[in-house]
Amino acid sequence: MTERMPATILIIDDTSTNLKVAVEHLRAAHVDILTARTGEAGIERACLAQPDLILLDVQMPGIDGFETCRRLKADDRTKHIPVIFMTVLTTIEDKLHGFAAGGVDYVSKPFQIEELLARVHTHLTIYQLQRELHTEIRNHQKTEAALRKANFELERLAVLDELTQVANRRRFDQYLQLQWQSPTPSILSLLLCDIDYFKHYNDYYGHQRGDSCLHMIAQAINRAVGHAADLVARYGGEEFAVILPSTDLAGALRVAEAIRSEIRTLAIAHAASPINNSVTISIGAASSTPVAATTPVGLIHAADSALYAAKRQGRNCVISG
Repeated sequence: MTERMPATILIIDDTSTNLKVAVEHLRAAHVDILTARTGEAGIERACLAQPDLILLDVQMPGIDGFETCRRLKADDRTKHIPVIFMTVLTTIEDKLHGFAAGGVDYVSKPFQIEELLARVHTHLTIYQLQRELHTEIRNHQKTEAALRKANFELERLAVLDELTQVANRRRFDQYLQLQWQSPTPSILSLLLCDIDYFKHYNDYYGHQRGDSCLHMIAQAINRAVGHAADLVARYGGEEFAVILPSTDLAGALRVAEAIRSEIRTLAIAHAASPINNSVTISIGAASSTPVAATTPVGLIHAADSALYAAKRQGRNCVISG
């Protein structure tokens, strides 16, 4: 008998001397043999040893083989192990009883060695093939899960600004277009924000501090924006944009002031600023109701114009367009 891999067989039989010849043949085929003399002991040993196959006598003291098999099949630790019954009970009813209890085959006593070995070989091969298939399925599932995770991360990185950890310009353009083309369009507001005198900040403190400042400002804007549908994005350089669906101009101005308040709370020192000793921000706000067959270019232009008006008026303020 040639096995695909080393196998272990548990024999549960109170008269295991009946199997002496079979045991010798199985061991000659490099099969490890474990024994138990009662159903209870066999169940305990099966849980611990996890054999590849169980040869189970039906007539034993204590619980019989049928009950032993039922208990094995009811336990998650042993339910997968194939069970071959060995018994002198050979009626159709007895065999059906054994199959109903969870057995995979039936060998009559006294048995022929060749028949027993053939049935053992068949069910060991089936069990090991099933185990290999389950392993392949699990590995495939793990691979698929890893691919899904990698794809999700790639998609996330494709729309995320790595430095500030808010949406990037690509995501801003996509989301604004999506909101503009909504099947049920409603008023849409946009904030364009610019850190005041950020070039001065970089020149004075260095680019590493500048990057840290950008990150803190981005997160402060995020905290000030309240609704799940709102989107904060890095618009470019030291500029940020906030898309506010279903928000009118008055609501947008409230969000803009909340942003300025969050940034004041940060109190990031800016010794090179001509207008304040800490980092400030200028914000342009605009609102529009999307119209079919148009683009949001007009909304962007209005917010941009309002931002430049805020800069002309001395910065560190909010202007609506």
